[in-house]
Amino acid sequence: MSTNELTSANGQAAFAFDPENGVATITLQMTGRANKINDTFGETLQQSLEWAQQQSDLRGVVLASAHKDFCVGADLDSLFAQRDPAAMMERLRGLGGLLRQIEQLPVPVVAALTGSALGGGYELALACHHRIALDDPRIQLGLPEVSLGVISGAGGTQRLPRLIGIQPALEHILQGKIVRAPKAKKVGMVDALAADPAALKVAALEWIAANPKATQPWDQKRFRFPGPRPGGDDARNIFMAAAAMLYKKTAGAFPAAEAALTVVQEGCALVFDRALEVEMRAFARLATSDQAKDMIRSLWFHRTAAEKHEGLPTAKEHGFSKVGILGAGMMGAGLAFVSAKAGMTVVLKDVGQDALDRGMAHVDAQVAKQRHISDEAKQALRSRISGSLDVGDLQGCDLVIEAVFENLELKHMVTKEIEPMMAPGGIWASNTSAIPITDLARASAQPDRFIGMHFFSPVEKMQLLEIITPQATSSETLGRALAFARAIKKLPIVVGDGYGFYTTRVFSAYILEGAQLVAEGHDPATIEWAARAAGMVVPPLQVFDEVTLTLAAKAFTQGRAYGRTLDIAGVDLVETMVEQGRHGKAAGQGFYDYGKDGRRLWSGLGELVSATPEHTGVELIGQRLLGLQALEAARCVEDGVVQRPRDAEVGAIFGVGFAPNTGGPLSYIDRIGVGAFVERMDGFAKAHGERFAVPALLRSMAAKGSTFFDVV
Repeated sequence: MSTNELTSANGQAAFAFDPENGVATITLQMTGRANKINDTFGETLQQSLEWAQQQSDLRGVVLASAHKDFCVGADLDSLFAQRDPAAMMERLRGLGGLLRQIEQLPVPVVAALTGSALGGGYELALACHHRIALDDPRIQLGLPEVSLGVISGAGGTQRLPRLIGIQPALEHILQGKIVRAPKAKKVGMVDALAADPAALKVAALEWIAANPKATQPWDQKRFRFPGPRPGGDDARNIFMAAAAMLYKKTAGAFPAAEAALTVVQEGCALVFDRALEVEMRAFARLATSDQAKDMIRSLWFHRTAAEKHEGLPTAKEHGFSKVGILGAGMMGAGLAFVSAKAGMTVVLKDVGQDALDRGMAHVDAQVAKQRHISDEAKQALRSRISGSLDVGDLQGCDLVIEAVFENLELKHMVTKEIEPMMAPGGIWASNTSAIPITDLARASAQPDRFIGMHFFSPVEKMQLLEIITPQATSSETLGRALAFARAIKKLPIVVGDGYGFYTTRVFSAYILEGAQLVAEGHDPATIEWAARAAGMVVPPLQVFDEVTLTLAAKAFTQGRAYGRTLDIAGVDLVETMVEQGRHGKAAGQGFYDYGKDGRRLWSGLGELVSATPEHTGVELIGQRLLGLQALEAARCVEDGVVQRPRDAEVGAIFGVGFAPNTGGPLSYIDRIGVGAFVERMDGFAKAHGERFAVPALLRSMAAKGSTFFDVV
């Protein structure tokens, strides 16, 4: 008789036992929307294992989930609050012991992955003897912990190398890679795929019947690592190469990735249970560190709040069925693609056939890249996008996104021409990166339905969407804009109006300070390395070239009209370089020279600069680059441009590439200490100029001993 209606004592798991095949099914159903690993999870798993072992003639166990996902990993609320490494170690030993119980059961255990398994969730699956996932690209698996400043703490760094080999495991662990189920099967992270839940159940029962004495490979006496074995020359070369590549990529700014590499290397040379201890100690140290707390707060809690639009107007639907995109450049073409992918009909409009052809070619290339949809779905997606030179084709658009050149008069002209053609209740959005939306809306007959949508290039990949709301913009318009952001899967921040809004102000401070450091005579290579050592995703001179020096020179002219262009040597240097034909990466020469063999810093920079800095060095340069961005973020808070401090962190990290290891510019100030930060900036202002002047807000906070966030 099947016991289909039993539950664990705490109600967090459902139990079923089929005496005909001897298989016990444990279905995790933790309170809330997902199974999370915390103290309750440990209690649930313990009760589940005890129940299973009490079943007479037990021949196998299937571990499943009642939620959409198998298990989402650690309960970050609990992890974030923990500051005691000893207490953390105690919890890890408890969890690790439970996972060892699973894999040392005298019967086979199958993980039924009908949903995603990430972090601790995938570690739970790894502890099972066999993993079967639905053949569904929406299901994701992996160990992404390094992206939050920690590493796997429940055996992931030890089981994965023993399962798929040292080198492929390092590629996944050090990069925090998340892979879809079909890819996971190819690399060996799951053992089999099933077409649907019913087929998965059949496959699980068949495997259990065929493998009555299954044990984990690493618990077998004759176990050998797949591929190179620890201690051999090939394995040593793998670890040496990984260390070099990791340092080149992170510049030492992300200790979690370095710890993960160390733990894999040390653990692979030990017996399995001792290897788990090595991992636990490293996890306990990292998870209770300042960096992990700041990264988790911003990269998880703040990001999640932004994704959920917490505290912002809501709209059930955006109401956009036909979207017009003005400007068929890379940005406009990308916007056309993501809008059509979300199910909307799109008209991509330009004034020149060549530009339109290039834009539509970009669209075609993006459609062709869609690997996880059928040919029919690709054709349907492509059919929703049309290119046009005829303004009449924009008739009846519910949303128009203007992505034409950064020229106020041009933007006014297209607004006056096209806005009257929109559908009743339609919304006009500008993709400007700097011009105040209030100024742009002067050409609109409906300023309450005029909003800024600042996307980032390439729009198909960049997650952030900066939504700018002048006073005239209605809450309904904002709510619909946020619904659109959700539809096209963008991460929104909502900021107030003003020249440069938020992200452009912070970004401009960064790249201009890079140019200023060159103009002061600091070694360009040292500048680039210092930025990366401080945690910046891309160094300032490289990213300056990517956005083009020509565009910056035009922005200087535009910024002067708004009082936003600084009178510093760095501006003069950039303008001189543009005059000499050094326009940036697209032109093959800027701060770098670009050729077939890659990029090299331009040797002629020294001829344009005669100054010699009194003080230099990686630490000093890093402090200036991060400090000036943090000052600009604080000014945006003081100005009211940033109304929710979380948006400062999310916007800077995901839009500008501000050092993720700090948690964001405001977290950077908090962690240094507001008073100490003010003192440092005062010193820089005295030595380097008024751009380092501290806003009154920070002086007030320093006097009160307050912070932007609760410093855990």
